[in-house]
Amino acid sequence: MYETEDAFTRHLPERHKDLFRFVELNGRKKLVVRNVLTEFIPNPTFEVVAAPGAHMAFYSGNNPEGKSLRALTGKPIRPIPAFREPVARLKVLDEQGVSACLLFPTLASLIEERLRDDPALTQIAIRAFNEWLYEDWTYSYAGRIFTTPIVSPCDVEAGIAELDRVLARGARAVLLRPAPVAGLRGPRSPFLPEFDPFWARVQEAGVPVALHASDSGYQDYLNTWEGTSGEYVAFRPKTFAYVADGGRTIQDTLASAICHGMLDRFPRVRLISVENGGSWVGLLARNLETAYKKMPREFPTHPVEVLRRNIWINPFWEDSLEGLISLMGSDRVCFGSDYPHPEGLAEPLSFTEQLGDLAPTDIEKIMSTNMFELLGLERPVAASASA
Repeated sequence: MYETEDAFTRHLPERHKDLFRFVELNGRKKLVVRNVLTEFIPNPTFEVVAAPGAHMAFYSGNNPEGKSLRALTGKPIRPIPAFREPVARLKVLDEQGVSACLLFPTLASLIEERLRDDPALTQIAIRAFNEWLYEDWTYSYAGRIFTTPIVSPCDVEAGIAELDRVLARGARAVLLRPAPVAGLRGPRSPFLPEFDPFWARVQEAGVPVALHASDSGYQDYLNTWEGTSGEYVAFRPKTFAYVADGGRTIQDTLASAICHGMLDRFPRVRLISVENGGSWVGLLARNLETAYKKMPREFPTHPVEVLRRNIWINPFWEDSLEGLISLMGSDRVCFGSDYPHPEGLAEPLSFTEQLGDLAPTDIEKIMSTNMFELLGLERPVAASASA
């Protein structure tokens, strides 16, 4: 979805009313967080956006002229109602032949990185956003649009309280940033034992946790190589960052979930990686296998077995999927279109073109059954290889 301009502010407590502000700079509105300008999303009001799928040539590697994303974007469009509210979105799902969708925010992916030194303020901002999300979309609209409220264990008690609050309102999945969590003693992994009460509640609730690509702070590390400073800016890829990151954020996140033992202590927790691609999975599996051979007593369960048991992968549409499916199994791979973003698919069900000669039963799992099972839902009779 593309959030409305008041998504962060509508439900903020009065004492924090200036935490998020829009200011005008050179004739354009920009977002200020704690009095610091952010360019993470260059056009944070989404007054105009790139058309769905506008950047497909770039992400498919079919850009021989080396056009910039701006050039590939062409003339921007005004957001249609379906990008902003559920009634219109449901009509678009019908037109696309999509039975149901897991829906993620866009701008909200910047919140936690800019508050990473303040867990209490992080929880306040998350709650305000989740309130807006429920008010504008609900967490389960018509049993077909399932939005993903944000949770964080940075403050364990507050994190559990927020998790319980969104579950009571019908959330079928929750969103966790794939990154260290905020802390007064500095950032640290959310999978360390100190956060176990949070994960115990996640396991008890049976709710899947989506690790959606966000601003995870890795630009800080990339800057040290380039001798620069500043934040990651979406849709302005640099060659070094594009090559060097290579899925490091999600690899590190899942390596922590496995190696720090959270998924052994809570073996029924289910994590799904969303919009992080899938080309990195083989490298993570090889590293886990190597670590196990060297230090088998450090792992209660073979780490690759944990990877295959607890993790679901939503690959990029342009990924080579054969190796991923072979490694993880067709029951751990989930279709996703990233519609209506420009790097996503203009037509969501064209994802099936990437599945080649897979058996129809495997295609159905990837395009439909896996996600319905993750969400604990019966697959609608009308659903046909789509989810």
